Amino acid sequence: MRPSTLIFLLSVGFVVGPPGLCAKAAPAVPDVRLNEAGGVLEKRLAGRLDALRAEISRSLPEVDPEAGKALDLAGDSVRKATATAEAARAELGGVGAAKGLVDHAKGKWIGGAEKNIATAMEALKKATSPAERAAAEKELAHWQKNKAEGEAALRERQAKYEALKAKEADLHQASKRADAALAKAREEEDRAAGVILKQLSPMLDAGTADPVLAECLVLTAATPARLAAFAQEDPEKAALIEASLGDVPLLIDMLVAGGAKFDEYARAFEILAAIRKASARLGGDPVLQRLALATCLEHARPIAMNVPAAPAGKGGAVDPVKRYLHYEKAYLGGELDPAFKTLDAWEMRMAVNCDSPDDILGWGREMLRNYRPDHIHHADYGWRYVSAVRTEVPYGSQNVPLDDPALQQHQNILMNGGVCGRRAFFGRFILRCFGIPTWGVTQRAHAAVSHWTPEGWVVNLGAGYQASWWDKDEVPMSGTQFLVETQARAHPAEFRRVLRARWISRILGEQAFNERRKVPGGFWSRVDRLCSMMLAARAVTLGPLGQELAEANERRQKLNSAAVSEADRRPQAHPDGSISLPAVAHGKSSGSASAMKSFGEGMQLHVLGGFKAPYEIEVPKAGSYRLSVRVSTVQKGQILQLAANSAAAVPIPVPYTLGQWQATEPVLLDLRQGRNTIHLELKPGSRGVSLKELTLTPQG
Repeated sequence: MRPSTLIFLLSVGFVVGPPGLCAKAAPAVPDVRLNEAGGVLEKRLAGRLDALRAEISRSLPEVDPEAGKALDLAGDSVRKATATAEAARAELGGVGAAKGLVDHAKGKWIGGAEKNIATAMEALKKATSPAERAAAEKELAHWQKNKAEGEAALRERQAKYEALKAKEADLHQASKRADAALAKAREEEDRAAGVILKQLSPMLDAGTADPVLAECLVLTAATPARLAAFAQEDPEKAALIEASLGDVPLLIDMLVAGGAKFDEYARAFEILAAIRKASARLGGDPVLQRLALATCLEHARPIAMNVPAAPAGKGGAVDPVKRYLHYEKAYLGGELDPAFKTLDAWEMRMAVNCDSPDDILGWGREMLRNYRPDHIHHADYGWRYVSAVRTEVPYGSQNVPLDDPALQQHQNILMNGGVCGRRAFFGRFILRCFGIPTWGVTQRAHAAVSHWTPEGWVVNLGAGYQASWWDKDEVPMSGTQFLVETQARAHPAEFRRVLRARWISRILGEQAFNERRKVPGGFWSRVDRLCSMMLAARAVTLGPLGQELAEANERRQKLNSAAVSEADRRPQAHPDGSISLPAVAHGKSSGSASAMKSFGEGMQLHVLGGFKAPYEIEVPKAGSYRLSVRVSTVQKGQILQLAANSAAAVPIPVPYTLGQWQATEPVLLDLRQGRNTIHLELKPGSRGVSLKELTLTPQG
């Protein structure tokens, strides 16, 4: 390292920080005593690492200390201006939050109490015994007290809201001034960065040092000791380590894709080798090669499997080779989203990391294809697949205790609903089923869904990235830092400059910039951030989708219906004398219903509770007929009511099919020869049911 460079790095805070402040925690030294072979391998790898570090130090460009100090001062100004702007926005946002508390007191609190008071008073009127009367009186007193508490809270909240509302104009101006100051500070930082980046361009722009950087970084992250411990007992593993470290293009690809999870490179090499052995289709397909790379890196640290009735951590781990083969088969079979083939390995990592078993991922795809194919065909990628959360996952935790321990978590969520956390879990799950990358999102007292779209990453059912973070991963990260990463990576060639700065930073042991932890980072890490920000500035940030639905299930949805042709409505006669009538062949209906193109043949009908419709059908002779309806459901408790002509309706429980197609138990109807009218109704209060066809079979 040149003297002027070393002096500059020290002046701007280049230190080997404690493990908790580095980009990743320092790899633990293995609790394994190295044998003779392991010791030899460790010594050789450590020597190679020292030589690579010396070569990199010699190649680092000179940096003017004064330019570095200017960048340092500009960075401090940006951090202070950012804190001021965030505080001003938070104070302004307090007006809306106060209004929300007022509305909550008026609606959910007082309004809910009034509904329960009315119910209790009705129960009191209908009480026929002292016990029933006492219970109704107790319930009435409880809700009257609750209403009084709500009214007191409303007065307090209203006063606070009015006080904040009076200052709203001043708060708006303060926020504008803070934003303007932040913009000016960022301009100064950009100017200072431009000077530095010009001096660093020999290292950042040329890829000649990439092989040395890649090998050095993998050895630094994996550590010679851990690699030796992995390889010492098995000659095949030793050969694998040798071959993998010598495959420089592979090392570069791994680092471009984000590196091995928790720096477990030896395990990543092993998984990749096993995938290559297991797959006959991998060789010439670049999509599958990216998928294999994503899988080995993301599963380098085992992912605990989420299985029914298994205590936390007791369900075993996801098998990475089987996970790869699952997605390979789904991709080749056309089951994944058409855009899957455009994803890079870094993005694919966030699709293959689901903790559900592979068969449950397959169930998710099949369920949605059967039950709600419209969510798969959704033209808006912002809502594709994930719109199933707002239409099918009831908001509320009252039914969560009814979860069936024999079902997988996401099957229970569909059946019994949940609040924001469970809804977000299902949203992430259903996106990953179809190969769409998703990133966890935590917000204040809320969880949301974040995922990839062709236009950029978007948040559903919550606020945007500026209000988001995710701590349940290798490195805690703010939503804005994650978003900048996605936007910078959208320019792969120029993003290599970012990565070179990032690799050098890690090799030197610098602190890494982390907005979530409020760590400014060492010199090269700040170069990484500045280059990322410059690339991200070209992107259009997508606003959040469905923020107004974050805490409510959209039950009163307007279903968009597909066109139904005469051929789609035509009944079909079978050799056994039965007649099938497509569910879309109904007459004038009432209630919510949507005709959808099935993934198999023909059309299907999705209906909500309260749907009523007549079906006209001709039978060759009078007599008794068994009528069944082919249905797909994801919740329990729905009731169909069927009647022939003017006869009384007969209730039929709708089976819980877990999203499969299944016929209801047949009901016996008396029909006359010729034309008959079958009246079908989904009982009010029922949730969604998909109908394929009605089948009439002559009795006997």
